[in-house]
Amino acid sequence: MSSKEGSGGFRKRKHDNFPHNQRREGKDVNSSSPVMLAFKSFQQELDARHDKYERLVKLSRDITVESKRTIFLLHRITSAPDMEEILNESEIKLDGVRQKILQVAQEVSGEDMHQFHRAITTGLQEYVEAVSFQHFIKTRSLISMDEINKQLIFTTEDNGKENKTPSDPQDKQFGTWRLKVTPVDYLLGVADLTGELMRMCINSVGNGDIDTPFEVSQFLRQVYDGFSFIGNTGPYEVSKKLYTLKQSLAKVENACYALKVRGSEIPKHMLADVFSVKTEMIDQEEGIS
Repeated sequence: MSSKEGSGGFRKRKHDNFPHNQRREGKDVNSSSPVMLAFKSFQQELDARHDKYERLVKLSRDITVESKRTIFLLHRITSAPDMEEILNESEIKLDGVRQKILQVAQEVSGEDMHQFHRAITTGLQEYVEAVSFQHFIKTRSLISMDEINKQLIFTTEDNGKENKTPSDPQDKQFGTWRLKVTPVDYLLGVADLTGELMRMCINSVGNGDIDTPFEVSQFLRQVYDGFSFIGNTGPYEVSKKLYTLKQSLAKVENACYALKVRGSEIPKHMLADVFSVKTEMIDQEEGIS
């Protein structure tokens, strides 16, 4: 007998040692046993948690989209004749975003926030960016995290007027709902704000506004100094944003330099073209484009 036949015969004899009537079958499992009932409850709990996570992801996506639209609207302020009209319209849009955040607060009420933070962090960062951008246009200063969190406290009047639906339980129509922005979300949102300020700086120069670039440059230096204190000791995402912040500051400072040194030589309607060319040169030197 060959080695292959011997090994095959051994495997065949090995299977013959277990008669069919002694094999375990699924029909013998008692579905009413305590173990099965425990695992069924685990299944229901996990399914409910996964469904809640997916709802939060969808809400975060809506918050991100509406916040971006608010930012695009605020960029029109450099060329719009009526600044107050755009600010009022942006406030209406931000109120709509806060109603989405109210739904998030209701979803995570009574839950461990850290389990669902990954689902909503993108939307919160974009909201911080939009709110801080609006606040800078109004006051030329940075909004604090406490001020943002105060805006995310929803009273009973808000719930009673704007969230009365037949499917909501009675206790959800009363009480106070709140959602706190974490320090990491706040820092990442402020870091993204620097890119929008850089764009506003270039757009304002193209419209003949020469004061805004110097105000933005001074503000970005202060923000960069604050992030420099964190350095590599903070979260990984913050250290990645630091490079983008430095790049935006360099572009704004380059624009201010051109305005100060060559502002009298270049016509105002050509300043934006000069800055865009220099920005492309900076990107190529840093290996971005």
